Amino acid sequence: MSAVALDVAAVRARYSALSQPLAFLDGPGGTQVPDEAIDAIARYLRESNANLGGPFATSRRSEALVADARIAAADFLGCAPEEAIFGANATTLNFALSRTLGRELRAGDEILVTKLDHDGNVSPWLELARDLDLVVRLVDVRDDTTLDLDDLERQLGERTRVVAFPWASNAVGTVQDVARICALARDAGALSWVDAVHYGPHGPIDVAAVGADVLLCSPYKFFGPHLGLAFGRAEVLERWRPYKVRPAPDEPVGHRFETGTLPHELLAGFVACVEYLRSLGWEPIVAHERELGERFLAGLPESCRLHGLPTMDGRVPTFAFEVEGRSPREVAEHLGARDVAVWHGNYYAVEVMERLALADGAVRAGFVHYNTAEEVDRLLEGLAEL
Repeated sequence: MSAVALDVAAVRARYSALSQPLAFLDGPGGTQVPDEAIDAIARYLRESNANLGGPFATSRRSEALVADARIAAADFLGCAPEEAIFGANATTLNFALSRTLGRELRAGDEILVTKLDHDGNVSPWLELARDLDLVVRLVDVRDDTTLDLDDLERQLGERTRVVAFPWASNAVGTVQDVARICALARDAGALSWVDAVHYGPHGPIDVAAVGADVLLCSPYKFFGPHLGLAFGRAEVLERWRPYKVRPAPDEPVGHRFETGTLPHELLAGFVACVEYLRSLGWEPIVAHERELGERFLAGLPESCRLHGLPTMDGRVPTFAFEVEGRSPREVAEHLGARDVAVWHGNYYAVEVMERLALADGAVRAGFVHYNTAEEVDRLLEGLAEL
């Protein structure tokens, strides 16, 4: 138990969106945004809206904002400010960065992805393989939805160039041993390429501690605006030749991979969301989410079949399940009619759904720190009705 309990009522008071009757258990698809981040976006547009490089006040304020955003990214990711890269979303960044890496790959080189991945960390490699005659291999998942690290080790070879994997599964919630996988990749002479989109709202990220080479995430999944954020280790980024317009500067090194003018107003919202998370601290967030997850698992009706780990050990509070005799769509619609928001389908986790033989996908409910025990109970009551 955390030494400092999370004041959930005080947290929820910072979100106008949470005054609605809807229970937002759809966090894996995108979280709600605190008012302070919304206000920061509006304030930038009112007071500082300008492009960079102008000899006037609003342009200078915009330049200061971009610098602040890189510092906020460094704080959130555990990297140097110059190693941060902003983009439209994580998938767009992944296509761009994988294409850039492709300039140094050769036919027959191998990419390892996993059956736990969101397709945003699979299809970029499949498309690159199609263009460059590469080999993409899938690392298997055990029946309990944990990654089969023995299979990963078996598949590593002298032609492996990238090991791409999720920090946490967006479908079944399983968390990986990120440091170990990064070490295995490094020992094989390959880059570790981490999709942290789903893990972002659930715990601290430290790219230096885990030894990642590339990591991607999405601020709109951790209480910020629609934006993509990536980290690239400086030695790697400096080696790559970027796709960029000629006048764009080469420094800071992460900026080389940002095409066009950044959405400055969204950077303002991103800075505010990082400050918001810092004001709460990760320890009470993690403890509260664990309590919510344990409450859900303890109360899950017998008619429901959970896909994934049956306790909160080794997972985040994201749950994929089926209800006997009901399609995932029927369950989601039943809950939606009762103001409980959940998802159904495959959520772009194509490989794990195939591995679990879930042709129609599953129902997905996910909790974040602004959710309450009462909302968990509303979900369980809605499921019990079925």
